[in-house]
Amino acid sequence: MMKKEEQQNQPRRNNPYFGFFLGILLIMFLNGLVFPRLLEQQIVNTDYGTFISLVDGGKIKQVKIEENRIYFSALNEESKEVTYQTGAINDSELVDRLLKAESPNENGKIVFTKTIPRESSPILNFLLMWVLPGFLFYIFWRQISKMMQTRMSDGGNVMSFGKSGAKIYAESEVKTTFADVAGQEEGKEALAEIVDFLHNPEKYTSIGASLPKGALLVGPPGTGKTLIARAVAGEAKVPFFSISGSEFVQMFVGMGAAKVRDLFKQATEKAPCIIFIDEIDAIGKKRDNAFGGGNDEREQTLNQLLTEMDGFDGRKGVVILAATNRPEILDKALFRPGRFDRRIQMELPDLEGRKAILEVHLKKVKHEKVNLDIVARATAGTSGAELANIVNEAALKAVRMGRNKITTNDLEECVEVVIAGAQKKGKVISEKEKKIIAYHEIGHAMVAAKQTNSAPVHKITIVPRTSGALGYTMQVDSGEQNLMSKEEMLNRIATLTGGRAAEEIICETVTTGASNDIEQATKIARAMVTRYGMSEKYDMMGLETTNNAYLGGDSSLTCSADTAAEVDSEVLQIIKNAHSKAARLITENIEKMHQTAGFLLEKETITGDEFMEILNK
Repeated sequence: MMKKEEQQNQPRRNNPYFGFFLGILLIMFLNGLVFPRLLEQQIVNTDYGTFISLVDGGKIKQVKIEENRIYFSALNEESKEVTYQTGAINDSELVDRLLKAESPNENGKIVFTKTIPRESSPILNFLLMWVLPGFLFYIFWRQISKMMQTRMSDGGNVMSFGKSGAKIYAESEVKTTFADVAGQEEGKEALAEIVDFLHNPEKYTSIGASLPKGALLVGPPGTGKTLIARAVAGEAKVPFFSISGSEFVQMFVGMGAAKVRDLFKQATEKAPCIIFIDEIDAIGKKRDNAFGGGNDEREQTLNQLLTEMDGFDGRKGVVILAATNRPEILDKALFRPGRFDRRIQMELPDLEGRKAILEVHLKKVKHEKVNLDIVARATAGTSGAELANIVNEAALKAVRMGRNKITTNDLEECVEVVIAGAQKKGKVISEKEKKIIAYHEIGHAMVAAKQTNSAPVHKITIVPRTSGALGYTMQVDSGEQNLMSKEEMLNRIATLTGGRAAEEIICETVTTGASNDIEQATKIARAMVTRYGMSEKYDMMGLETTNNAYLGGDSSLTCSADTAAEVDSEVLQIIKNAHSKAARLITENIEKMHQTAGFLLEKETITGDEFMEILNK
């Protein structure tokens, strides 16, 4: 955190008003509740008749008459002096009675007095009733305001009007460099020029070139967009302003625009520097007429951002980096030259990229010699953040097993934990169900092994997982695969239907265990028809669009209802053909199915090599 924030937080911890305020409250509490209760416990309540009886009986020593009460001390039956109180009654004969009565005192007379009411000073009344409550309320409100400012998002709250709320890191505080970013070589190469410009601006300004004002980092979550932005600041050794797009959104109209102005004002004062706006889609959505013709708070904030990006001089060295997972919803004005000049794709890492990322994170932990190729091939489609999590989970597993170094097996097991969840060792499965599960998984493996252009089987297990899977078959490609042919996709669908086919042929039943297989097979078959043009009937006609490609890809059909029904028929035919193929392969290798299933039931988990060894005997 920045030093400025630490200085702002220091008065809160050592606030003299806060201690004074607590002291006043403590004294008021003691005077109002505690002390009166202690005194009341030493005084005995009684009635006026008892008081008169004690006066006539000569047992009272002292009497104090107040406006509403009478306090008196008298001897009880044990001859001990006790203080009593009773309510005052308009008794005109009380004074004569007290003068005539006898008393245990030495002179035989009762000592009695009456309290003289004393009027308070008008000035004192004014101070106590008006000034003191107002002062206490002021101290209380001031303390509550400071607490609200401290707790609500680093100053970006209702009490900090117009402040940007950006976290500011000095050049000495940013330790991240390009060496800490792996698997994104293209992104680093695109940003290296910005770093060089910040280091040597004369080399570019001498021929009239100006620094790109902004670069937009686009990609799926976990690909290192924030990390590479910090690395640019670390390489250039300049201050780093970091703020989220959602922090510009305020409950008061105009506050978002004020925050933008304040952010650029601070950045200009500290130039050269880097501004990083994370999740810029929170304020950068396309402008439309849905919210009153562009007068809503978000659009005002976006307009101010566009104005500020046009207004500052790029030669001063202020660079704006922004990150988003949804570039398709951003306003087109942001991409105009002179604003975000560059768009840098931060894609999921390839095989070599995953190896490099694993190497970076393995430097932080103790490990034996790790086969990075096996782990990298088993983690196809994972992001850098997920790979970092896998390494950390492997370190935790090694500690649980009583070892001080990570092994390849630890990493492989943690890959399975990320994919299918941890093992449910306490789950009880009957022998009948275990047999069905074993044949189901061997069915997948058998169909995969008997097809060409299919990924090799890496592991088969019937150990239940926390994700709900009762078993799974893992296939790992021998290399990086960027394209899939129609034959490969049909083989993949056949492999997915192999589990259900084994249940039908060998166990003579069908179970709910194929639910995930059905979902995946249907998704692939539908994509073949609607998106990839792999249907003879529809040729290369696009029937579906994909939104939010970096966030899972929501699909929607772009065809008539009649065409959609025909698409369903095409998808059904593809799945039926694959199901028939899987059933044929299992029937042809029924003996090998029994052998491998028996071995799996005995071991519960077998490798792909063990499976292929039995299959090739």
